[in-house]
Amino acid sequence: MLEVADIFRAQGPVWRRTVSLSLGQLKVMSAIEQCRSAALGGHVLRCSGCAQIEVAYNSCRNRHCPKCQASAARRWLEARQADLLPVGYYHVVFTLPAPIGAIAWYNKAVIYGLLFDIAAETLHTIAADPKHLGANIGATLVLHTWGSALTHHPHVHGIVPGGGLSPDGERWIACRPGFFLPVRVLSRLFRRRFLEALAQAHRCGKLQFFGEYAGLADPAVFDRWLAPLRACEWVVYAKRPFAGPEAVLAYLSRYTHRVAISNQRLVSSDERGVTFRWKDYRAKGRTRYKTMT
Repeated sequence: MLEVADIFRAQGPVWRRTVSLSLGQLKVMSAIEQCRSAALGGHVLRCSGCAQIEVAYNSCRNRHCPKCQASAARRWLEARQADLLPVGYYHVVFTLPAPIGAIAWYNKAVIYGLLFDIAAETLHTIAADPKHLGANIGATLVLHTWGSALTHHPHVHGIVPGGGLSPDGERWIACRPGFFLPVRVLSRLFRRRFLEALAQAHRCGKLQFFGEYAGLADPAVFDRWLAPLRACEWVVYAKRPFAGPEAVLAYLSRYTHRVAISNQRLVSSDERGVTFRWKDYRAKGRTRYKTMT
């Protein structure tokens, strides 16, 4: 089976001479290239029953390696298992508009931090409102910065139990069957609070701008740039409840330790490029699954 490591080993030396990479990125490529090869050494396993010997090469354990995330995901899930409640769970997604995603390239710590904080604050605020749920809720949030087609697409996945504790902490308040919180209300509050926090970050000099966005360093230009974002709809949605805690664990295992592209999605690699499978969420049925080079 074709692997990312194969592509890195074949094309990496030439590619590294043509682009500028950070030390961290170079280390990732090196780790993936050497993973489970003689370069990292190995260990010998011997069966106590039949005395059969098996030699296995060591893993790189880099969090970006598509071969090293399965065991890390299992360990993470085992540690989270005790946190699950015997209730239905909902899947909530908060997505940043493309213009904000564009400036996030140069302001990852600030904007991704705001994405986490404002998404959590939005969930807590709306859930605590007696008009909606009137409860103190908990949530597990997972950051994703890419889409299936490997485009930059910052969004947060939230796994939320269908209810929470009453304000006095004495009883459980369950949401309505099949309905968690109103998506339109979540979206509006998320948009308002995020733009307020982003504007405050700009006033405090925490944002950097380069290239075509260099002009946004000027407060007046930045304010005009924000204006359309105050009027457009922001994508927030909640999926129907999971079947139970086991389904939550299965879902989390596909999201918490996922790398940008797995070996299973690779189709071919030649002098024309790399072809891989991707899912078009705008399409329906079997036509959703496509290939891209």
